[in-house]
Amino acid sequence: MRYYATKTISAPIDRILHRGLLMLVALLVLNSDEILAQQGTAVEKVGDSAVSVRFDLAALSKIPAVFPTDIANADGVHSFFYEGVSYKGQPTRVFAYYGVPTVEPGTEVSNLKHPAMVLIHGGGGTAFDRWVKVWNSRGYAAIAMDLCGSVPVGTYGNWQRHEFGGPPGWDASFNQIDDPIEDQWTWHAVSAVALAHSLIRSYPEVDADRVGVTGISWGGYLTSIVAGVDHRFKLAVPVYGCGYLGENSAWLPSFEHLGKEKADRWLKRWDPSEYLGRVNMPMLWVNGTNDFAYPMDSWKKSYLLPKTDRTLCLRVRMPHGHGPAGENPEEIHFFANAILNNGKPLPKIVEQGFNSGEAWANFKADVAITKAELCFSRQSVRWQDREWETAPAELDASTSRVSAKVPDDATVFYLNLFDEHDCVVSTEHIER
Repeated sequence: MRYYATKTISAPIDRILHRGLLMLVALLVLNSDEILAQQGTAVEKVGDSAVSVRFDLAALSKIPAVFPTDIANADGVHSFFYEGVSYKGQPTRVFAYYGVPTVEPGTEVSNLKHPAMVLIHGGGGTAFDRWVKVWNSRGYAAIAMDLCGSVPVGTYGNWQRHEFGGPPGWDASFNQIDDPIEDQWTWHAVSAVALAHSLIRSYPEVDADRVGVTGISWGGYLTSIVAGVDHRFKLAVPVYGCGYLGENSAWLPSFEHLGKEKADRWLKRWDPSEYLGRVNMPMLWVNGTNDFAYPMDSWKKSYLLPKTDRTLCLRVRMPHGHGPAGENPEEIHFFANAILNNGKPLPKIVEQGFNSGEAWANFKADVAITKAELCFSRQSVRWQDREWETAPAELDASTSRVSAKVPDDATVFYLNLFDEHDCVVSTEHIER
């Protein structure tokens, strides 16, 4: 009797304890990523065969320590290192330039707050003081940092490494796929950008609620990720860079060399398409029709992912590079001014279509539209190799409408509007 009595009583208790243990395990599994995130650890979400990464913005929002330096000093800006995330268990530092606008003599500066920009270099680049000064001349504070563990000493693409550097970047990131996530370049680069944002918004002369981010090429790639990670930014402008690198980009040979399993893993972790759907800020997308690295089809798929306001600037045969090509487009200046500095916005495409052989668009503009053009190609070869033609489009300022007859043999086309500042705003391209 005692045996059966014990059995009768203990069985429900066993089941209750078993269920409780299962619930505890489930809670630990569900919350383990949050616990790891609080510890500053990279977090993976495992699906069928794919893994994505979660960044801990709360940790990255803390103001990093700053270390003065005499390395690569430049006139008109401050140079320093700031604390990055750990690499192979060791602390890292990130080199940066920071500058502020020149204030006219006699100006009261105690309550003066500047808008600011965070500047992300591309492949072969580093922290560029000239880029900081471009934005200073526009009335913005700005910070530019080196994201590959180097300082701006040396030659383009061959900058001097420093002792506190993190992992090498750009194409080298492909071969890091088997390393811990915290030791891979994109993790470090995105974290360094967010930390630079935390630093610049902490300065008393900067308005923390008026900060944007822009990047060029690989920096545009990073901007596309950062926009989905650091929601404190008020705008993002990727120049050239976009997602879907595994479908049609300059790096297809690199992915082929990795093999399908590793390539899929890299793309699931580090392709911007995994992050763009989380964007909560307006974006300006700048590119050229024949960009060697980021073709128009991948570019379009990328800019359609965010559900926020977007503006397109697609120039025919826009050169690819740092310097004036990628740093100086006035579209970026006016886009930032409209959001961060109460400026007039770029023209906005309200609606577009293609009917009976005619491409058309309705637009809204607070500045004068001086001309419009149809841009088209008659070819179906690689995007990078297509020949593009332009033709005047009919502009009706009274109805805010632009239209153009599309040649019968055009395989792809779009419309460009030019405003009084010679800034370009584009429609989405249409293929047929």
